[in-house]
Amino acid sequence: MPGPALKQLHAHHAIHQGALTGAIQKTDEVKRLLKAGEGEVAKMAADHLLEYWETRIIAHADAEEDGFYQEMVGLHPELERAVIQLTRDHDLMRTMAKDIKRMLTEEGLTPDVMQQFEALIVVDDIHSRDEERLLLDEPNR
Repeated sequence: MPGPALKQLHAHHAIHQGALTGAIQKTDEVKRLLKAGEGEVAKMAADHLLEYWETRIIAHADAEEDGFYQEMVGLHPELERAVIQLTRDHDLMRTMAKDIKRMLTEEGLTPDVMQQFEALIVVDDIHSRDEERLLLDEPNR
């Protein structure tokens, strides 16, 4: 059963915005460290950034799928297609995080890794807006 914050637009938006802001700040820190020539520290920061994605943003996605999405479809069967699309977004983020983990292990902190972190931010931002609009914006239902 999802917690009440997942069902309320303003609370859910705050969760999304806080997580995204954290990801952006942590990504900017990795870029700053790279620019300063602090490669080893930047790699550690990138590892922490990936952990942040896994424990904060992807864990939130897991929680949504484990109850919130099913509950919304149960209440509003017409939302099934939207939930499938939103779940696909989560799958993309999981795949991207796995790819980043592999790249960091095999290649280190490369421009391609940074590009993937930036892409995660874009996917998450679009996903969050769509989710809020499709599932939580009462006038649209």
